[in-house]
Amino acid sequence: MALEQLKVQVIRRETIKPSSPTPHHLKTFKLSLLDQMIPDLYIPLSLFYPFSSTELPHLQEVTEIAAKRSLHLRKSLSETLTHFYPFAGRIKNNLEIECNDDGAQFIEAQVNCSISEILKQPDSETIKQFLPIETDLKQAVINGCLLVIQVSHFEDGGIALGLSVSHKITDASTLSMLINSWATTCLGSGQSLVPKFGADFLFPPLSDSKSTSSDIFAAELVEEKCITRRFVFDAEKIALLRSKSASEIVKNPTRVEAISALIWKCAMQASRSNSGVHRPSVCFQSMNIRPRVAPPLPKNFAGNFVAGYFATNTEEDKIRESDHLQSLVTKFRKGIKEVEEKYAKRDGWKEGMQVLQKYGNLVKNDGIDNYIFTSWCRFSFYESDFGWGKPAWLCSANLMEYIEAWLTLKVEEMALFESNQELLSFAFLNPSVVWN
Repeated sequence: MALEQLKVQVIRRETIKPSSPTPHHLKTFKLSLLDQMIPDLYIPLSLFYPFSSTELPHLQEVTEIAAKRSLHLRKSLSETLTHFYPFAGRIKNNLEIECNDDGAQFIEAQVNCSISEILKQPDSETIKQFLPIETDLKQAVINGCLLVIQVSHFEDGGIALGLSVSHKITDASTLSMLINSWATTCLGSGQSLVPKFGADFLFPPLSDSKSTSSDIFAAELVEEKCITRRFVFDAEKIALLRSKSASEIVKNPTRVEAISALIWKCAMQASRSNSGVHRPSVCFQSMNIRPRVAPPLPKNFAGNFVAGYFATNTEEDKIRESDHLQSLVTKFRKGIKEVEEKYAKRDGWKEGMQVLQKYGNLVKNDGIDNYIFTSWCRFSFYESDFGWGKPAWLCSANLMEYIEAWLTLKVEEMALFESNQELLSFAFLNPSVVWN
């Protein structure tokens, strides 16, 4: 469906508060140093659930189904917020969250089409219609809610669940835990993970909010005319790409390493074709450090436990074109090992902060192309069953043996990137979503 024909009409706005008040001793939630380093933006996530019956319901049935789902979602969200109490609070400066039970915002909307029309060829501008708010910096500052949810009901009984969650207290692992805990509560069966908070003890915050900040990351959030495209890699193509990316140094590249190397390579080629010169580039890859710190942290540790490494490619890195993928994968693997070595130490986070500072200085250089990669492949978003089955599709994640890559580049460079024949030999450009 064309974007201009799509209508998403809001029919309800409600504040959902925890079902039980937050105890007095938990009213102040201190941000960790890693939380403080994160810019004021929201993590967006959209999950799409087609109607599970083989027969499409009548209009009256759709209305009744939507009303029941809405009630279950609101009630279970209230119960879930009792455990995820910081999400119902409000950030105070860049130091702490006031856990005052002000609640999360819950929005409901009706859509004038079937869910299959959206999944036929999903594009980023259309998907934005199913998110409750924009993801830019100003929105996060203006809107006090840390968790905003939009439930969109389609004409055929399908449903889209859109979330915008403050990155100040959430990484992909925490978001996955929140979604699955909410789903388990709504479903009324099974046992969900109870979040464990306390990142400030492991990564002590700075007391001066002005000196922390997100300037390291905000440096690259420059407004330019960009466009986003979706590429899908299937199992067979991923296997071929991993084989092509293997070398004596990295004999068994991961799926993410191989795909990231291909994207970086093609992005650099697009930049060179557009500018006419070989520009140096830096690639930053974020990582979940829960299993990498000493001792390893349990999966239910909530908050931002994200670090990263960066790799550079300069004109001095001249190598044979056939070996380029192998070289980039080697850079990624080296970066991973360095992160693991740093965070395996007792005070490794201090060295990690130095890496971020160095990266921040690089991205402020206008003569360097900057690319940021993040992977959600190992998180269990596809397990979130609220009572009407698991999601058929969600943005920025992998589905079984498939991997999706959503890429944002300058408009003129994207035109070159998406016509790259090497890329297209491994990836499909925005194919239809297929589900059973």
